[in-house]
Amino acid sequence: MTEKLYLNDSYVREFEAKVISVNQDTVELDRTAFFPTGGGQLCDIGTLASFNMKSYKVIEVKKLGDSVLHILENSEGLGVGSTVKGIIDWNRRYALMRLHTALHVMDAVVVKNYSNGQITGGQIYEHKARIDFDMEGVSKELVEKIIAETQKIVDEGHPIKIRNLTKEEAAKVPGLARTVPGAELLKRLEVVRVVDIGEIDFQLDGGTHVANTKEIGKIKLIGYENKGSKRKRIEIAVE
Repeated sequence: MTEKLYLNDSYVREFEAKVISVNQDTVELDRTAFFPTGGGQLCDIGTLASFNMKSYKVIEVKKLGDSVLHILENSEGLGVGSTVKGIIDWNRRYALMRLHTALHVMDAVVVKNYSNGQITGGQIYEHKARIDFDMEGVSKELVEKIIAETQKIVDEGHPIKIRNLTKEEAAKVPGLARTVPGAELLKRLEVVRVVDIGEIDFQLDGGTHVANTKEIGKIKLIGYENKGSKRKRIEIAVE
């Protein structure tokens, strides 16, 4: 089992840990701030620096049960019991954080301001993000209005907090999970991690986020696509 530092603090850039297993170029640590791919968000990359002065490039991070696995470019010389310093590629991580929080705010705008809107999915890449939703009567003008409404909330500077709820507390909150996979996950969790943006958004989430909406910056619409009679896709970037 890996202690997951990223769940409590998205701003941890460096940390020390011990190697608890090595399988070819896949390494497990006793603790990590590297976020593994999941929930529509790309994993972190970076380096593990050992105290024998060697540096190991982390090229992918995956979650397996309660463990977080770091795939290295080459793990030669790294053994169980070694102490390493993890260093996250911060520019990439921070870009993902900004985009992820932007999607949450946009999600809230669609769900709260448009009664016939329902979020169906999303994906966060390093330089852009997309959100999919079902809603009738959508035009590019309406999409631009949604972006403008989202930007207004972003510019207001709302603080963002991470909260952990018990299973019983979570069951009393309507709309905590916005997607079908999220609803299924909610049934299995004993402790439910929630991203709280005050009156704007409150939902189940396991990813990394900025501490204030102002950090998102300027949202730019870079793509809009009709995926069917109701299904729409919006692509954004942040400046």
